[in-house]
Amino acid sequence: MSKLLFVSSSILGENSKSRALGLHFIESWKRQHPGTRVVERDLVADPVPHVTGGTLGAALTPAEKRSPAQAEEAALADRLIEEVEAAEVILLAVPMYNFSVPSTFKAWIDHIVRAGRTFRYGAEGPVGLLQGKKVFVVASRGGVYSNGPGKSMDFHEPYLRGVLGFIGLKDVTFIYAEGLNISPETATGAIDGARATIAELLPSLAA
Repeated sequence: MSKLLFVSSSILGENSKSRALGLHFIESWKRQHPGTRVVERDLVADPVPHVTGGTLGAALTPAEKRSPAQAEEAALADRLIEEVEAAEVILLAVPMYNFSVPSTFKAWIDHIVRAGRTFRYGAEGPVGLLQGKKVFVVASRGGVYSNGPGKSMDFHEPYLRGVLGFIGLKDVTFIYAEGLNISPETATGAIDGARATIAELLPSLAA
């Protein structure tokens, strides 16, 4: 049985376009892979706390020497990392907020990027340890930033590709829904375009 981890991060909840597209992706995926087990990590319904000095201290302290509070903090990060490690496919619904990722998503990243667990330092620099996984990113955006004048303000995709690649997740495919706030017509076209991209991607992956 394959495992798919779905991480959503929009503050709009049920009105989120990125989450809706993520759920559409999962429905389409499960039709082709009916045995897939889906684990969802909703970073808004169940927020992950931002990393603090205490979080770092817990991670650096040997398990047998941790205080109860440190053990609790370390257990959360371990659980988040274990979800990523166990997944063959990772689906990230990440809207663009102020040209980058939501702070809730950044907090999740800060917990799962851990030396000795998801990356290590080798003789030639850092080496990502999360190998052999397929990642899809549903990137919803109010404007258009993948091309044209807005591209210079896109710190969304470059950051995601950089940090995911750092921990070994280099097989990353973006599914865009752009221009959602320009007009109702543009929004409808963006959603239809994202759905079409999903429809094109999945048969090729099954093949």
